[in-house]
Amino acid sequence: MAGQKEQRVEAVERALSILDAFDDADPRLTLNELAQRTGLYPSTILRLAASLERFGYLFREADGRFRLGSSLYRLGNQYQRAFNLADYVRPTLRELVDSTQETAAFYIKDGDRRICLYRHHAERIFRHYLEEGAALPLDKGATARILVAFSGEPGPFYDDIRNKGYYISLGERDPDTGAIGVPVFGVGNALVGAIGLTVQMQRFTPDAQSSHLSVLTQAAAELSRKLGAHEPLVRSARR
Repeated sequence: MAGQKEQRVEAVERALSILDAFDDADPRLTLNELAQRTGLYPSTILRLAASLERFGYLFREADGRFRLGSSLYRLGNQYQRAFNLADYVRPTLRELVDSTQETAAFYIKDGDRRICLYRHHAERIFRHYLEEGAALPLDKGATARILVAFSGEPGPFYDDIRNKGYYISLGERDPDTGAIGVPVFGVGNALVGAIGLTVQMQRFTPDAQSSHLSVLTQAAAELSRKLGAHEPLVRSARR
C-alpha cells in the first residue's frame, strides 16, 4: 500500500544475498569469496548457510566450497510452469499510462520486425492507436532502435544507444508522433523486449521528454528486476 512502511526481515535478506552471490561464471564459491561478494562476516555466512543447507537451497562440497542446492532447481521448474510474461508487463504498462497519460507498449524482436506484444492505451481523444500483435519494421521508431541495439547490432549509432540506455524518436515512423524506448532484461540480463511511450508531437516538448524518460526508465528497471535481471542493467539515462 502507498505510504505504508516497508517491511523487511534482515536475516532473510542476508540469506538471499548469499544465494544472489552465485552466477554463471562462478557456480562454486569459497567462504571468503562469499564474504567479499555479500559484505557479510564469515561467521554470519556460516550460520545462515546451515539453515539454507537444511532446506536444500545451498550445498557445501567436500573441499569447503559452496554451490546452490537442488531446492532452487525445483522452484525454478515451478516458476517456469507458472510464468506468464503478461502478468508482469501489463501492470507496468497500466502504471505508465496512469503516470504519463500517454500510450505505453511492449515490443519483442521477431526476425526482421518487431511485434507489439502488449499495449495499454491512454484515455485521450487524440492518441496513437495500434493493435496488439501488430508487426512493424525495425528500421524506424524508438522501440525498434532499442531492440536492434540491444540485440548486438554493431556500429557507432547503436553503440550510442547502448551507452545511453534509451532512444527518443521524433516523427521517424509517423510525422505526428514521437516516442521513447528503453530495454527490458530478464535472467542473466538477457534482452526480453523493449518498452515505450508514444506521444503526439505537439505534446512531446523537451520537458515532456525528460519527464517521461525518467518515469519510463524507472519502470523498465523495476520490470527487469521482477523478470530476474541483476543491476547494473544499462548506464543511467541522461539527457
